[in-house]
Amino acid sequence: MRLNIPTLLTLFRVVLIPFFVVAFYLPFTWASFACALIFVFAAVTDWFDGFLARRWKQTTRFGAFLDPVADKVMVATALVLVCEHYHVWWITLPAATMIAREIIISALREWMAEIGKRSSVAVSWIGKVKTSAQMLALVGLLWRPDTYVIIAGVIALYIAAVLTFWSMFQYLNAARNDLLEP
Repeated sequence: MRLNIPTLLTLFRVVLIPFFVVAFYLPFTWASFACALIFVFAAVTDWFDGFLARRWKQTTRFGAFLDPVADKVMVATALVLVCEHYHVWWITLPAATMIAREIIISALREWMAEIGKRSSVAVSWIGKVKTSAQMLALVGLLWRPDTYVIIAGVIALYIAAVLTFWSMFQYLNAARNDLLEP
């Protein structure tokens, strides 16, 4: 396996996860800002590693595998931390929905690839908008500098939850014929 800069950025994002969790639990007033900053840095490296891999034509099988795994683990970890901090059903419900969607779609993509029909479950623009809303929500809810940012974070979380359902149903609809075959 040959490591390149995009893959190293993805690996770096995985290494950031424990630091992100530790920052969340630090007993300092600046800890929530540090936690949110690490999350933003991870999100930027996610965009940047994909950009560099395409631009420099350095896409690899390992990078193609690791990149979505790193994203999903970072986002799921952030959702769990947000649920723990707020400890209310109206935060936990959309967070659990988003985690469940990621598991369902990952399993669907794996199964479709197994039967040779991966292209029918490609990433859609709705998934990209969902991810953007999710990132904004998580930054606001992790940082929580004031009530307005928290409210904006909750609104973005619900927008992401609606888009989560929408994109999940698009994926399931695209695979409908294959799923319903006897």
